[in-house]
Amino acid sequence: MSDATTIVLFRDDLRLNDHPALTAAMDRRGRIIFVFVLDDDAPGDWKPGGASRWWLHHSLASLQSDIAARGGRLVLRRGATAKVLSKLVDETNATEVLVSRAYEPWAMRLEKELNDILAGGDIKLRRFAGRLLHDPDKLETQAGGFYKVYTPFWRAMSKTDIRRPTDAPKSLKRATTEIPGDDLDDWALLPTKPNWARGFEDVWTPGETAARQRLREFLDQDVASYGTNRDRPDLPATSRLSPHLHFGEISSATCWRAARAHAANHPEADAGVETFLKELAWRDFSYHLLFHSPTLPDAPFRDEFGRFQWADDDEMLACWQAGRTGYPIVDAGMRELWATGWMHNRVRMIVASFLTKDLLITWQHGERWFWDCLVDADLASNAASWQWVAGCGADAAPYFRIFNPVTQSRKFDPKAEYIKRWVPELSQLPPQLAHAPWEADDEELCRAGIALGKDYPRPVVNHAAARKIALSLYDDLK
Repeated sequence: MSDATTIVLFRDDLRLNDHPALTAAMDRRGRIIFVFVLDDDAPGDWKPGGASRWWLHHSLASLQSDIAARGGRLVLRRGATAKVLSKLVDETNATEVLVSRAYEPWAMRLEKELNDILAGGDIKLRRFAGRLLHDPDKLETQAGGFYKVYTPFWRAMSKTDIRRPTDAPKSLKRATTEIPGDDLDDWALLPTKPNWARGFEDVWTPGETAARQRLREFLDQDVASYGTNRDRPDLPATSRLSPHLHFGEISSATCWRAARAHAANHPEADAGVETFLKELAWRDFSYHLLFHSPTLPDAPFRDEFGRFQWADDDEMLACWQAGRTGYPIVDAGMRELWATGWMHNRVRMIVASFLTKDLLITWQHGERWFWDCLVDADLASNAASWQWVAGCGADAAPYFRIFNPVTQSRKFDPKAEYIKRWVPELSQLPPQLAHAPWEADDEELCRAGIALGKDYPRPVVNHAAARKIALSLYDDLK
């Protein structure tokens, strides 16, 4: 082993536990430099959105604190990653740069650029798995291609071994504290005027400690009923781990192994655990698709959808974004998104179906809005899921699967508690009418203090009529 300086570049792996690149650095002698680079150039249009930047600030603050508690320091620098690292290598005479692999198209191009530049100076770039359960190029179909359907992907992946997570180092005193870096507050990642993220703090605690605590609470309290309750937005029944996973505050392998161990000790939770594992696998499947189809965030996976006649209606798009469509479950979801930076997954499907199949607005507009508003905005999952709902993706919902927002609302929010939480204008209506206030008569509306079109909008579109139009347009693609 060498006594030379090693640089560990943190990216979307903001943790100390189960961090293969960090573990490899600790196995070497010599000093270590931990660095995070805020690079808004390499991602281009896919640089972190506003909600993600809020989370990133707090996650970095947490990581800085965790590293400092073990005697080290996280160096923050801003700029083009290749230039920043080249300068840091010159400053420190580092001989190796260790990094977790990433799979976004821009990130893979950046890794190649880094490798070429560092190799020119006889510096080694070493990349490590760890972001996913499996590297997306490791699983192949029997024919040697990539999976385009989730179910066989799940069958293949579930039969493979998931690595055993490693513990965080007890001491990081070899991580030098002498290298200058930026002050996190100077990056201005947090909104100020106005502070539209004020409500986030009541909902989220970013950082590795909070991520691990959230996993424990989910397994202890919710996973047993996860299979049956996860579709209920009125219940606190989901894991809410998605932003922690995106920023790498906890690894998929840690979640997988912990869930398996919990099921072994609590057989009654077995069904819920399997459902949870399938959700982790869906995240891997999304990256599998992105790796093999790098245009996934921008273009339909199914080429024929390039001919689809999407509507161009800025007014309708604005109504959807603001939660003013007149369909309570849709509006509740969009308002929850704006207030908390998150939306229940069942509701994500409902609002996505409404945008693409009731309003006939292209899925890319929804994808972009989610990218800016979600604290768990993840390029692969966001793109794959939007295309799935729109019907143009791999293993997509059939084009004729059009979510009825009222039916969905009554099924998954039976007492309208979720609706009334986020659409308080409807709080005085009986639950059955809160799902479809236009069905209330004048007397019922008066008792509830609602004037449709004034206190709450009338539906911007007739769902039954919109469904027929969508089906006709989809039929034309045949």
